[in-house]
Amino acid sequence: MSINVVSRIDDLIPINNLLVSVSDKTGLDGFVSGLININPNINILSTGGTFSAIQKFLGEKSESRLTQVADYTGQPETQGGLVKTLDFKIYLGLLTETYNADHIRDMARTGAITIDMVVVNLYPFARTIAQPDVTPEQARGNIDIGGPCMLRAAAKNFIRVTPVVNPDDYTTVLDEMTRTEGKISLNTRYLMAQKTFEHTAVYDRNIADYMSQTLTESIRECYTMND
Repeated sequence: MSINVVSRIDDLIPINNLLVSVSDKTGLDGFVSGLININPNINILSTGGTFSAIQKFLGEKSESRLTQVADYTGQPETQGGLVKTLDFKIYLGLLTETYNADHIRDMARTGAITIDMVVVNLYPFARTIAQPDVTPEQARGNIDIGGPCMLRAAAKNFIRVTPVVNPDDYTTVLDEMTRTEGKISLNTRYLMAQKTFEHTAVYDRNIADYMSQTLTESIRECYTMND
């Protein structure tokens, strides 16, 4: 396998398109509203409960600024939101490199857009397993798949994309975009990438630890077993 080598990037990247999908909606209203105040033409892709929350607080603005991921990809969400964002157009938009002609041709071929920022926090696995009498099925259901995938893709492509995993960083992002007329610097993108990989590493460690400490007998007790 040949690895693509990048030699040219931009320091400041304008935030025109972002994808938002969060379990913890703390501060989301102020953050999204702040982004629109900085860039009134910003486009927001979102899913499920996050889409509904943004639609509610944006009101009429949501008609021109907010799009369901399913409407963008052409693939409806599966039952219970099992598959929402695992789509070629999403990852092409996250991983595309600015000065890669082949990537740009792929974007044109698929009708994809570059996603400049991902605002994602994950299903509350640690909080779930800390509850008394939690079942293995409840734990399994709170293992996030799409969120870590998007965060890792965005963090890998820090040369262009800003991953935002913690609501505590909303102010940092807004402050910089205010100073730079809607752009994020390489310094901030790289810092956010560091935080993202630390977050997903801890998340996966929690899952691995839980599974290693949960006996198969407990799994069997949780389900009706077919021979």
